[in-house]
Amino acid sequence: MAKRFYKLVDTQKIDLGFQITLDGRVLKTQGKKQLLCRTEKQAQIVAAEWDAQIDEIKPEEMPCTRLMNVACEMTPANRPELIAEFRKYCETDLLCYRTAEPRDLTERQETEWQPVLDWVAGLYGIALAVTDGLTALPQPESSLNAGANFATDLDDVALTLLLHFTASFGSAILALAVLTEHLSVDRAFSLSKLDEIFQNERWGEDDEAIANNAALLRELEALSKLI
Repeated sequence: MAKRFYKLVDTQKIDLGFQITLDGRVLKTQGKKQLLCRTEKQAQIVAAEWDAQIDEIKPEEMPCTRLMNVACEMTPANRPELIAEFRKYCETDLLCYRTAEPRDLTERQETEWQPVLDWVAGLYGIALAVTDGLTALPQPESSLNAGANFATDLDDVALTLLLHFTASFGSAILALAVLTEHLSVDRAFSLSKLDEIFQNERWGEDDEAIANNAALLRELEALSKLI
């Protein structure tokens, strides 16, 4: 863990966006690329993480910096793969797979999940079928292509956020809803944990799972400020 080696953290407007400086030196990624933010807000968020470090620099406390590193260094060269990955997530989205029993869980899934699917179908043309079976359900190519088109239109930071949210929620649709600010992170996270919450209500909560979920939610809430 590196010691804090700087005193002043600042942001600067340049031709391509906004950069962060540490004692006047431009902040770069681990691969020595400039960490460039599209908006002043994003730059200020990253700068605040660096300014919050006291004696030692703790990367685990800097989720926005980590994501911006990926967005600047990895995403530009891997956009086709990331778009294809998002499209693939749409094929087996969490919200499409319902349980047959118990009925009260089935009804909760229908009540909580279906409105999100209806919304994304109506606004973005990503109409996904649902099932209570165990086998993978084929989804319409037109819907999968609509999902890919949504991802294609995003800039590098938004695309990186989309994939991170998708992996965290286990749902491309919940990630899209958060990125477009249709759902809050907290609401989307609760929907992604609907089955777990149902089981906890019946059998009690696991302390370790509670702690892990709380930590993940804190990170996702921090990242959502980059939207």
